[in-house]
Amino acid sequence: MTPFESVMREMPDIANDAKAEVAGKLAWVGMNEIEMPVYIEDDAGELIQSTALVTVYVNLIDPDVRGIHMSRLYLHLDQGFGKRPLSPCTLRQLLCAFLDSHEGLSDRALIRVDFDFITRRPALASDNQGWRRYPVSMIGILEGQEFSLEMGLEILYSSTCPCSAALSRQMIQEKFRQDFFGHDKVDVSKIHEWLGSDEGILAVPHSQRSAAEVRVRLTPTFEMFPIVELIDEIENSLKTPVQATVKREDEQAFALLNGSNLMFCEDAGRRIQTALNRDERILDFWARCTHYESLHPHNAVSVVTKGLEGGYVAESGAPVRLDLSRT
Repeated sequence: MTPFESVMREMPDIANDAKAEVAGKLAWVGMNEIEMPVYIEDDAGELIQSTALVTVYVNLIDPDVRGIHMSRLYLHLDQGFGKRPLSPCTLRQLLCAFLDSHEGLSDRALIRVDFDFITRRPALASDNQGWRRYPVSMIGILEGQEFSLEMGLEILYSSTCPCSAALSRQMIQEKFRQDFFGHDKVDVSKIHEWLGSDEGILAVPHSQRSAAEVRVRLTPTFEMFPIVELIDEIENSLKTPVQATVKREDEQAFALLNGSNLMFCEDAGRRIQTALNRDERILDFWARCTHYESLHPHNAVSVVTKGLEGGYVAESGAPVRLDLSRT
């Protein structure tokens, strides 16, 4: 063994030792799309596993330091998730660990976890259940001692156009007048048969699959994320959520729901706005309703917010908060 081989080899640490070529503070620096398994508690208290893409950031407050310790962020994330369920407490502890490992370099940290929440949903009329997938985002930000907690999700629903429904009814009325004009008395059985025929109901309103993207800022808590509660809140306000298991009786019930809940994208936005305004756990919210039109190739979109000063803004059409615009 040579003297050179007996000496512990020191590896260069350019990010830590070298100064930045151009000095400057950084609002955020870190990694995104980190692949991680996560455990989420469902509404029955059971843990379910999902695959997540995770974003972790800290700021860089020393303008002369070239870089942060990204490996430390990853190792804290890997150790912090483990088999623990994803919760506000888990996110806050991770953010504290990020800052502790970057003492003197950072005073602000962010973590975002994007995953699919899979849950069983009952059919509308039949005695069946089916799986539904809801894309969910969890976002935690720690700045000093202030912990900010946000949750985002997407919900699919059906929207039937009120204008198209009115135009369809008009055509059916005109067809009825044409077919039965001049009859002093019309047999009820004939009307019943006519209503069930293609010749009678010759026009139907157009419907489309639609999506509600929602971001809410939650009150600081150590309880589990209210994923199922928020899904129920929004689906109950819209009335026509996309279904999983569908037999004929379920499809008929769905048709009745659509006919009873005609809505433009403006109506959908206001329904969600009303529901979220009633939830005391929600400090602020942003929601975008997109109706993927079947009539034309462009979509109809509405955006609503709670309207707080310094809160989410609607102008950009994206979930941006004025006090956290750097995210």
